Amino acid sequence: MSKPLKYPVSALVILHDTDGNILLIERSSPAGFWQSVTGSKEAGETIAETARREVLEETGISLPENSLSDWHDSTVYEIYHHWRHRYPEGVFENREHLFSAEINRDTPINLSPEEHVRHAWLPFTEAAEKVFSPSNKRAILELAKRRGWLTES
Repeated sequence: MSKPLKYPVSALVILHDTDGNILLIERSSPAGFWQSVTGSKEAGETIAETARREVLEETGISLPENSLSDWHDSTVYEIYHHWRHRYPEGVFENREHLFSAEINRDTPINLSPEEHVRHAWLPFTEAAEKVFSPSNKRAILELAKRRGWLTES
């Protein structure tokens, strides 16, 4: 049985600690694609519910509602060609809503092996360079500004 087609609205959740480190997860396919938690909205969900569900599915972390920071911001990006088959015909763009949550680095991470093969905590500067998605990079750097880890020169 094939999976239902995705709705072109998603949540990106940057998980971070208090010291400027970002949790990244590596996709199982294609190898070497590192990212923050991200996933598509499902029917009947609010985008905040999508964000919390994706964190749970991809890391095993159940975020309390009040720990998720909704940036009330989104970005539109072109869906990578090799993933367009997951969306209805003629859909080429996705609207990604931005969230973040502070977690303790000691929190156990339980990856979904079908989706991700490993995780790493990296300083925000390294994390921004490691992620494959330009929108993920921009969001990490924006979080660093918001938290005071990155100062404008």
